Amino acid sequence: MMIVMQEGATEAQIQAVVDRIAEAGARAHLSRGEFVTVIGAIGDDRELVAQLDLLGEPGVEKVVPILKPYKIVSREFRHGDRVVDVAGRRFGGGAFGLIAGPCTVEDREQTLSTARAVKAAGASLLRGGAYKPRTSPYTFQGLGKPALEILAEAREETGLPVVTEVMDLRQLEDVLEVADVIQLGARNMQNFDLLREVGRTDRPVLLKKGLANTIEEWLLSAEYVAKEGNDQIILCERGIRTFETATRSTLDISAVPVAKQLSCLPVIVDPSHAAGRRDLILPMARAAVVAGADGLIVEVHPAPEHALCDGPQQIRSDTFAAWVADVKRCVDLMGLVMTGGEPVPAAV
Repeated sequence: MMIVMQEGATEAQIQAVVDRIAEAGARAHLSRGEFVTVIGAIGDDRELVAQLDLLGEPGVEKVVPILKPYKIVSREFRHGDRVVDVAGRRFGGGAFGLIAGPCTVEDREQTLSTARAVKAAGASLLRGGAYKPRTSPYTFQGLGKPALEILAEAREETGLPVVTEVMDLRQLEDVLEVADVIQLGARNMQNFDLLREVGRTDRPVLLKKGLANTIEEWLLSAEYVAKEGNDQIILCERGIRTFETATRSTLDISAVPVAKQLSCLPVIVDPSHAAGRRDLILPMARAAVVAGADGLIVEVHPAPEHALCDGPQQIRSDTFAAWVADVKRCVDLMGLVMTGGEPVPAAV
């Protein structure tokens, strides 16, 4: 349930409600607005209704049940957009972020040259895989910890915050030393132990939708993270598995407006994985922006024909600036502000 405090409610009144929630065996989640504080009581709704009779308590404006199975990430709990800020580059609430970089870190020069190119083109964050989940055990699985060291050097040189994937709890400590955003890939969307552990960190999380998962399952996975205290979550639609073989996956463009209606979290799109083809990434990116996406994540490589994985879906770094300029026209059309290589003013 959701307890809406009165405008001007004191800290003592807010704490009294939090204490009552804890006594009922539930967890309190605070969302502080400019004028009003909303407290989410997370637990068994039936028991909470029976034990918590808060209406009429000092400072309480109203008590509202949250009907969705996901609570903290629902738009019922937070009517406004959740803006995720990564070192001044923001996603949501009118800010549009662009994440770009190689599918995987192959070597130092490949990564640094790509980082320089995406920074010059106006990217917000640098992506790069250190650990790669691959369908075949015989394909390139990533460099692991040496890749993290290269990503750290790229961030130091370009100033771009780093997004990289964690696949296993045993990798998390090393990833946290480098990553500004922790990526949870489609295959780990329902790795519940990993979701919980990432939820206990202070790092923003990029959560991709699984290949065969519903939007409700996706949002429940986000709830696993938020329930542990970390609601800095960016949802990412990356394509789903269908009967169609013309593309690598089928971009579920409807997932963008639907997720934004149901959840307060920002939603971005990965057209690279959905398309699997370089020539389709731009039109799919345009469609994502117009559908209401709060950002994009795309793969860029200096020589895709020599890439160790996913070469056909990586944009050439020497053409990336023109690609960004095209996408930015759509971003401007939608009235959004692209948060590029430098942090944007807090007013956006």
